[in-house]
Amino acid sequence: MESNLAERRNVSAKNLIGYLFCSPYLIFTLVLWLYPFLWGIVISFKKWNLISPRQSWVWLKNYLDVLKDPMLWVMVRNSIYFMVVFTTLTTITSLGLALLIKQVPKKYTGFFVTGFLLSYVSSGVAYSMVFNLLFAGDGLVNNLLKTIGLKVGWFTNPKIAMASIAMIVCWKFTGYYGLFFLAGLNNIDPTLYEAAVIDGANAWQRFKKITVPLLNPTFIMIIVFATITSFNLFTEPYMITNGGPMNATRTMMLEIYHRVFALLQAGYGSALAIVSAIITFGFVWTFRKLFERDDLYDV
Repeated sequence: MESNLAERRNVSAKNLIGYLFCSPYLIFTLVLWLYPFLWGIVISFKKWNLISPRQSWVWLKNYLDVLKDPMLWVMVRNSIYFMVVFTTLTTITSLGLALLIKQVPKKYTGFFVTGFLLSYVSSGVAYSMVFNLLFAGDGLVNNLLKTIGLKVGWFTNPKIAMASIAMIVCWKFTGYYGLFFLAGLNNIDPTLYEAAVIDGANAWQRFKKITVPLLNPTFIMIIVFATITSFNLFTEPYMITNGGPMNATRTMMLEIYHRVFALLQAGYGSALAIVSAIITFGFVWTFRKLFERDDLYDV
């Protein structure tokens, strides 16, 4: 009995130490994430101009206004368009980058990884301004295209403006997502490739039958991250197009910012934020159900 009691006390003491180490993060989450989230839900049921202390309950009116607003479906369409282009480009480029780094001698891997991560830690405002100048009508890119008789309205053509922004955001995330693919590649057992070579499989067959199936968890993670990024897009369209041309790059985050801080419609903006979170969760859940696999070694 005494030994069991002493063992329980030791376990309790260890748990207490663990909680103490975790407490800064837990407090940070509660204060700066959970409380604003719950407060945002409360505000979504109210009418409040963000300045006046007076707040009135309107309950579901803000949500009904959001769902009846035709701009909501324009923003959803823009986000889906961005998501398709961004996810496709980023997956291809980051996987290609990981495969290239995999061929580099290990003593140089850190150097290349650090270089490719510089884009991820770059300021969104700064690189948006740089790309805006590069892809302007008289910018460097169009000046080069003029030599072959082309001129593209990267941010002025409604049909390609969102795709152009997707390319910019792809530049930012390629190195970051490439690290996840690199980790996934390093976790694949080399003996699988050796056995495939003995069986006569060529490089493409090894990639298709071994690499891609065993990278399924990484693919799912990248798709989830890319989906969340697509519906949280703000800095690039705000800095470059401000939602134009013809609302072609209007996103939910832009609309929330406009409603809350320009029109002082805090209740409507909060309701739109909740709707955006629900839509994002719906896409993430759907993609996981469609693509996530448990039988990874059934290849």
